[in-house]
Amino acid sequence: ILSAAVPNLIARREAENKGGKDAWFKGFIRELTRKYYGLPHSININMDGNAYSSLKIENIVASGVIADEIDLAEISSKIEGCELNTKRFPGAVYRIDEPRMASLIFSSGKVVLTGIRNEESLGEGLNKVLSSLKEAGVNILPVPKVAVTNIVCSYDIGRFINLNRVVAKLSLEAIEYEPEQFPGLVYRIKDPKIVALLFSSGKIILTGGKNLTDVKKGLDVLEASIKDVLAEQK
Repeated sequence: ILSAAVPNLIARREAENKGGKDAWFKGFIRELTRKYYGLPHSININMDGNAYSSLKIENIVASGVIADEIDLAEISSKIEGCELNTKRFPGAVYRIDEPRMASLIFSSGKVVLTGIRNEESLGEGLNKVLSSLKEAGVNILPVPKVAVTNIVCSYDIGRFINLNRVVAKLSLEAIEYEPEQFPGLVYRIKDPKIVALLFSSGKIILTGGKNLTDVKKGLDVLEASIKDVLAEQK
């Protein structure tokens, strides 16, 4: 679901560049969790002791500039697996199988890489994309400027979360919870800047981190914030 959802939503943001970060995030979360919500618990674990046993990288998104300009029509005709349909999306979509990832390539020289599960695959996949583009005649920058912009992780605390009690405990400025519209509670953590999406099933999605250290720090903040709520449920 992540590999399918992220490219579509990033594409929409690149193409329209309107609606603001909140509108984009809400759309991202709705598509991201369409199949994720309600899955059975994978690991029975709580957050005591800062355990990260069920923390799992679902997707890594990287973006940056790799060239001054790119002829999309030319590369799509020369590179196998590279598709261009300007009626649906302003960039070319280049998919590779090993490592499995999708690249959104724009005429401005910008690129977005998504569907990646680890940093090693990111480096390997980027090298393959650059190699293919070079063979297609693109003048790649001497030092392409590509960096991780978002890591999406899933986490399972292995128990029910009373979201109404969470709302009562946390600052209203930091949360969004409208169960009649969407079953998850959005909790925006200021430091580090992580957005956590909590479900009553105990499933949690963490997004916004640029490295696993920040993701884990955000999880620690979340733990401290809802610890009393979980204790009341015992």
